[in-house]
Amino acid sequence: MSEKEFAPYNIITSDSEGYYEEKKSRFLAYVHPASSEEEAVSFIALIKKKHYDARHNCYAMIIGPKKEFRKASDDGEPQRTAGMPMLDVLEGSGLTNVVAVVTRYFGGTLLGTGGLVRSYQSALKDALNKADIRQVIYCADVTVRIPYTLQGELSYYFENSGIVVMSTEYAEDVIYNIRLKAEESQNVLSKIVDITKGKAVIGDPVLGYNPI
Repeated sequence: MSEKEFAPYNIITSDSEGYYEEKKSRFLAYVHPASSEEEAVSFIALIKKKHYDARHNCYAMIIGPKKEFRKASDDGEPQRTAGMPMLDVLEGSGLTNVVAVVTRYFGGTLLGTGGLVRSYQSALKDALNKADIRQVIYCADVTVRIPYTLQGELSYYFENSGIVVMSTEYAEDVIYNIRLKAEESQNVLSKIVDITKGKAVIGDPVLGYNPI
């Protein structure tokens, strides 16, 4: 697998809000996790309904593990003063599967092109600064079954190697459910075989994007 094809990316895990004020114009920012354009559009509609009395509800979205879908709207603001600057902020954060909406309540004073760009970006940055951002990596989820006599040695290896143990089950044997970076999985599994002297029963890796 190529590094580019399975490159890690960042997501937000929950909604976050931000605020910025410039010459009495108020900018309210909302960011929301969205894995499809339909989810993003639904969230935009929700914010527009909430702020039906606002002059502008501008938005930007990036969707897909490879950030293949991007869209932005100035919603009546001068061209490229809101949506695209917001998209630039999202791109700079490394985020995908995210939609951002910034609502503006006009304060009576025109802000000019530079003022609008600064205000929309500042509100969004405030929301992102408060967001829970996680890295998502192409992983291999694997089950490892061992006799109880080997638990201490293998647990020590997991703890000191920073391996993510998703769960541990105690039955006739000890069963670990571990999550590995896909690119490192073969080396780790070979090490487990060595530590257990071939007594570990290793399940087939389940590959996919997951937080780690």
